[in-house]
Amino acid sequence: MSKFWKDYSELGEELICVKNIIKKNIKGSDIYFKDSIEPLVEQGGKMLRPAFLLLGGKFGEYDAEKLQNLAGVVEMLHLATLIHDDIIDDSKLRRGCESIQSKYGKDFAVYAGDYLFSQSFNMLSKYEYTTENMKNISKVITKICMGEIRQHYFRYTSKVDFKKYIRIISGKTAALFALSFILGAKESNCEDGLVKILGRIGYNIGMAFQIIDDLLDYTGNADKVGKSVQNDLKQGYYTLPVIFAMKEDKKGELAYILDNSSFNKEDIEKIIELVKKYNGIENSKKLVQRYTVRAFKNVERLPECESKQILKEVIEKLIHRKY
Repeated sequence: MSKFWKDYSELGEELICVKNIIKKNIKGSDIYFKDSIEPLVEQGGKMLRPAFLLLGGKFGEYDAEKLQNLAGVVEMLHLATLIHDDIIDDSKLRRGCESIQSKYGKDFAVYAGDYLFSQSFNMLSKYEYTTENMKNISKVITKICMGEIRQHYFRYTSKVDFKKYIRIISGKTAALFALSFILGAKESNCEDGLVKILGRIGYNIGMAFQIIDDLLDYTGNADKVGKSVQNDLKQGYYTLPVIFAMKEDKKGELAYILDNSSFNKEDIEKIIELVKKYNGIENSKKLVQRYTVRAFKNVERLPECESKQILKEVIEKLIHRKY
């Protein structure tokens, strides 16, 4: 299990159970299938989404078996989107290992991602989950797809602005973070007011998390991040650091480079230089702080319990990642 949860032994053990549930549900008779997908599950990442679902459930009538299965569904949906993202972005690394698309080819990776989607729905049929939660899952999958479509539409154009960016990442990342809390809370019969608060916490954590992820494209290195860096730039995705920098770049230096359809190494280096020069990094960090403050304010509204304290500490850890 990820070192991220080492201070929370009970939750860490539950996440191991979730991982085992996933492995059981993707088990196949073909060795190449097991060898291709299981390493992605084993690497595990931080497993934030299933952890948030379990934490949300602990504010109500907690059914460990039922919620662990649902947490597995959420993580499998996330894994499927990662596999497809790596195809689109032509990423070589995922979670510190060679990506499925890089090792086995894009065609194989498409089918692997589709398989995880189908298996996640099979897992949903094992318990009687609320109709409202089934609708919520469908809505969020739609939001994720629309976020990716919007992002792809604005490739290689400096016309993407702050509002468009916020709309993209709220669908791509924040929606699934919020959903994780909501699913756990609703299945545990929490009151509607508490469900909404938890959903807002997830949304704000998700927004801050994605902005930090976008910052890492400019400030991180592949070994520490565990995936390819500068990939957004290379694929023509202009995220918040660029958007903020362009706003302060009255000379239009950035826009001139960005409106090309491809970049060489010198272009990438120049863009990063200009993003730093025009405060794209610093202004993005300020927005991370704003979303973080909102998340903490909502956490303070939660009833006192161990899960509330864990949430406080987890948010601190996430926000103070190296970026």
